[in-house]
Amino acid sequence: MNRFTHALAIFLVALCFIWGGVLQAQTAPEDGPDYTAWEQLADLTETAIEKRVSTNDQFETLRQGVSNFRTRFSNVQSASQARISALKKQIEALGPKPENGDELLEIASRRSDLETQLLEVQAPVQVALAAFQRAEGLISEIDGIIRERQAKRLLSLGASPLNPSNWPIALQELKRTIRNLFEEAQQHKDPVRRLVLRENAPLVLFLMAVSLTLIFRGRAWAGYALRRLRAMGGAGSGVWRFLVSLFRIIIPLIGVALFAHALRVTGLAGDSINQILDALPIWAAFLLGFRWLAERLFARNGDDALIPLPDEKRAQARFLMLLLSIFFVMRGIVHLLLEFDDMTVEAEAVVSFPIVVLIAFSLACIGQLLRGHEIPPETEDGEAARGSSFARTDRIAGALLICVSIVAPTMAAIGYTEAGNALLYPTVMTMLVLGVVATVHRFVADTYGLITGMGVQARDALLPIFAGFLLLLGSLPILALVWGARVADLTELWARFKLGFAIGDTRVSPGDFLTLVVIFALGYGITRLLQNTLRVSVLPKTKIDIGGQNAIVSGLGYIGIFLASLLAVTGAGLDLSSLAIVAGALSVGIGFGLQTIVSNFVSGIILLIERPISEGDWIEVGGQMGYVRDISVRSTRIETFDRTDVIVPNADLVSGTVTNYTRGNKVGRLIVSVGVAYGTDTRRVETILKEIVDDQPMVLRNPPPMILFNNFGADSLEFELRMILRDVNWIMNVKNDINHAIAKRFAEEEIEIPFAQRDVWLRNAEVLKDAT
Repeated sequence: MNRFTHALAIFLVALCFIWGGVLQAQTAPEDGPDYTAWEQLADLTETAIEKRVSTNDQFETLRQGVSNFRTRFSNVQSASQARISALKKQIEALGPKPENGDELLEIASRRSDLETQLLEVQAPVQVALAAFQRAEGLISEIDGIIRERQAKRLLSLGASPLNPSNWPIALQELKRTIRNLFEEAQQHKDPVRRLVLRENAPLVLFLMAVSLTLIFRGRAWAGYALRRLRAMGGAGSGVWRFLVSLFRIIIPLIGVALFAHALRVTGLAGDSINQILDALPIWAAFLLGFRWLAERLFARNGDDALIPLPDEKRAQARFLMLLLSIFFVMRGIVHLLLEFDDMTVEAEAVVSFPIVVLIAFSLACIGQLLRGHEIPPETEDGEAARGSSFARTDRIAGALLICVSIVAPTMAAIGYTEAGNALLYPTVMTMLVLGVVATVHRFVADTYGLITGMGVQARDALLPIFAGFLLLLGSLPILALVWGARVADLTELWARFKLGFAIGDTRVSPGDFLTLVVIFALGYGITRLLQNTLRVSVLPKTKIDIGGQNAIVSGLGYIGIFLASLLAVTGAGLDLSSLAIVAGALSVGIGFGLQTIVSNFVSGIILLIERPISEGDWIEVGGQMGYVRDISVRSTRIETFDRTDVIVPNADLVSGTVTNYTRGNKVGRLIVSVGVAYGTDTRRVETILKEIVDDQPMVLRNPPPMILFNNFGADSLEFELRMILRDVNWIMNVKNDINHAIAKRFAEEEIEIPFAQRDVWLRNAEVLKDAT
């Protein structure tokens, strides 16, 4: 009794001080927190931590008060940072103090004034920092105590529901609870309550009529609306089905809430029945919500089903979800009954165990259906088929549900009721949360398809996928609460997030980071807009060649991104001067480990400025010949005549030998060699070849083509046709046409094109003759 009295006294005093401290912390003047109230609250919290007799709720209340003060201490530190930084820069501008103490009087006086101001500004910051660290320690200790208690409760061994000695106790207490409810229901015989019922009878009848109409006709009305909207068809049918499905649960749920309110208005319900009426809309929400989710995940129409199982299995899954919702509501009813008369641990274990078994059985059946989700076979190219990863996820989820359905009832049967419940019910809630996330994601994708006109194809678009990622990220706090995390844990994470992180001597908060991202995004967008304007509207009207235009656009992009980064860092207020040592170390690393990348980067800048090659040029480098298709910062892409892409590092183009066939102009020389048989009239051959060349439209007349009698070859008289083409890109076509023309004219003129011949002379042929 003494221990209880002591704990109660601490609790009452704590409440008084906490309430006063919270109010003072919220209404304190802007010049700083009330440190007197803080000291009282901190001392009281330390006493509670030392005694460890307060309940978890009491500790949570203490923690909230300490957390409020901690926020104010953090604000004090942040508010003075700019002033402190400005004073330090002013002191640095005066230069270091002379070692001999000889300093101009004006400078010394100014330095003294600035140092005094700095001390005055730093004083409240240092006090707030000390209080902040103390608050951090108190919060950490409170969190440790609560987590220790939660772990101890979770791992505690209680009464086993399979112990027959506990059954009579549970039955007796359950009978007592039901009897008390029955006695409370007999209050309709009270004349006062009857008078209240008589006065409120019209309102009760009206609410009853409206509620029953909504309950029994709400789904029909929603179905009628769906049929009307479905007639519209098109890309928005999925959106309409989703909205109508929501109305199918909202309208009956409103009816249930009105029905419960009507029973409450009668005045016949006692305290326990009023608690049941308060819980009735919640139970109805679970029943309708489970059904709605089942209709979305395992829809009757296979194209609308989020989990594409066969028709028969989807029907089984919908039925199992309905059973699961009923069992979940039964669990809520049992939990409420247990609270009415504070049943013993033995009775609670026995009464709750059948519900655990039924829910586990339903989960096992659903898991078995998910395990049967067949993985689509690979395509002919050996790639994974569409939906194969989703099928594997379903199979893994099914296996996990089966494991939970086995482990949770087993733990509850042994006596670890809290551990079993902490595993089973969060699993069910996790399934619901992820199902809702998947359903909302499908709705977002269908809405995107309706807006863009993409229809069902929008479900695979990038924007809906990104929206799904955000939805999953937003569900993480809910999942954390489902699995036992405290609201204080989430608020602590949020507080840590708001404090930001340190870069050198500068602390970056989420607001600073958001400012940095927004400024950089605006700068990047303006840069791309300017690039597009130059590329489309301005540069094509100039006389600059395409290579120069690309160089200007690329250079503008690099300059714009650099300026956007610089403005973003400056606008966010980041002082990166303290990172000079780190930057120096990185420069050494770049010099040794990244020298190739840096060399290619610098070479890319040189290529864009000097432009020895441009996009569209025909070049040869390193044994590779083709057209330049793209010049980036690190490398250049060349498309060969085989239509393959060759990536050449920019350093090779700057330091190596490059042949550019189209630099400055497209004029180029073509040489075609041909041989004729000995004894042929060479002048006649020259005339024929001259005529053939003159007939080619791609050959320039100035300078005129040349026909050279080049050599007396081993097998033929060798001629060369040398000509200048208007466009060297046509060199292979022209050569092909000339060769065809030579073959045709030589055949008409009976001029022989010889092939290689060899005469073999045998010495001592008589020796071979004798050998035979």
